[in-house]
Amino acid sequence: MADTEQVDDSKQAVKDERRAAKLAQQISSFAQAHGGAEGQIAYIGRKGSRIVLVGDDGGWGDLVAPTYAVARSAVEKSGITVHEDFDGDFAAKVETGPYEWTRMAGIQIGGPSNG
Repeated sequence: MADTEQVDDSKQAVKDERRAAKLAQQISSFAQAHGGAEGQIAYIGRKGSRIVLVGDDGGWGDLVAPTYAVARSAVEKSGITVHEDFDGDFAAKVETGPYEWTRMAGIQIGGPSNG
């Protein structure tokens, strides 16, 4: 029984490595398109971990990794700066536009609905 567990662990490790490499490539592409990037990893429960990316031009996006370890490996492979928290100077780099205001807060402050 121990042999099958080792095989399963080995297969999972290979799968995780491939996923981290793919995420790293996506992060690097984002960074290249936005003049550089920084990120933050947030655990989102059973779904995995969210990698929030903020470009040097204020553009932002996110990716979801199946585990925190895969997310950590991806950002390390990509070479971006990783912040522990999404606050302060890092959060201030995000530029939002009309879409974000209507989608996230517009309804509460009297903006147009998204319906």
